[in-house]
Amino acid sequence: MAPVVGIVANPVSARDIRRVVANATSLQIADRANILLRVLAALQACGVRDVLMMPENGGIRAHVERGMMRARSRGEDIYPALHPVAMPITGTVADTHRATAEMRRAGVSALVVLGGDGTHRAVAAECGTVPIAGISTGTNNAFPEHREPTITGLATGLAVTGRVPPHIAFTANKRIDVSLINGANGGAVTEMALVDVALVTERYIGARALWRTENFRELYVTFADPEVIGMSAIAGLLEPVGRDESGGLMVRLSPDGDCRKAATTLHAPIAPGMMARVGITDWRRMPADVAFVPEVTAGSIALDGERELSFSERDRLSLTLRDDAFRTVNVAAVMRHAGQNRLLTGTPVPVAAF
Repeated sequence: MAPVVGIVANPVSARDIRRVVANATSLQIADRANILLRVLAALQACGVRDVLMMPENGGIRAHVERGMMRARSRGEDIYPALHPVAMPITGTVADTHRATAEMRRAGVSALVVLGGDGTHRAVAAECGTVPIAGISTGTNNAFPEHREPTITGLATGLAVTGRVPPHIAFTANKRIDVSLINGANGGAVTEMALVDVALVTERYIGARALWRTENFRELYVTFADPEVIGMSAIAGLLEPVGRDESGGLMVRLSPDGDCRKAATTLHAPIAPGMMARVGITDWRRMPADVAFVPEVTAGSIALDGERELSFSERDRLSLTLRDDAFRTVNVAAVMRHAGQNRLLTGTPVPVAAF
């Protein structure tokens, strides 16, 4: 059966206050469509003939289809067939959840995702065993790696057509499971984060995106990369933890937000072009499959940079890191294998002489 690739590009992603208070890049609809055209051309070059795409009212698909028509008018057969997923459109993140679930049920071999940490989290919540190929177009892009979309498309195409062995083509990723049990009625809420969970003292959700650090109290990350921005940058500048390492890192911040009283003061990039001084009390490793109970007794919970839940003293909150939670296309490994084995030349690698 020929492989089919799914595309998730929700135009409502990356609309938060950090676009206003920081100098974050804001991609226009035409820019996102051009990214997809590059991905589609690469998929076609690898032999992918059919692509499913989430429906939306923002105009991304319309721009993509115009680009495909221009190519056909020139006699160029460089794009696969594009099929919209049949589903209602709400104009919210619910569309991302629904489209991902529908594509998974349709049997796609991989999902190409445009967005930042929040969009990729929504896809990971529904993708099951279908691997994700992320393209960073959000505000904070700690999870999706920065890379030319053409290369991401090539790697995805080589992976799903079986030209690269699965143990090379796909890699496991971590997540943090958040369990919140309501102390009043016993109701339970479970959520997840791909990069970080931050606990803040503000109980109201308000502007969902985090960009003020004085109310931060505890931070839990799946990986700590000193080259990214956002909450995970705080952990990465204290003790780097790789994406492929087991476990993550837990950081306690100054209890009153006063850096002068903190054991360690850190200058961290928490949003594009936005540096903040953060007071650190202590930090330690977060082993996989060990439930952590926060010291913070009330406040709100931010998942991958956006406040999603609030909790009180009566509630029970725990956080557990999972090592092998979902899969992604290992673009670097795929392209390295393609070069070493001349997959895009059609010429076999000669046998070395001894």
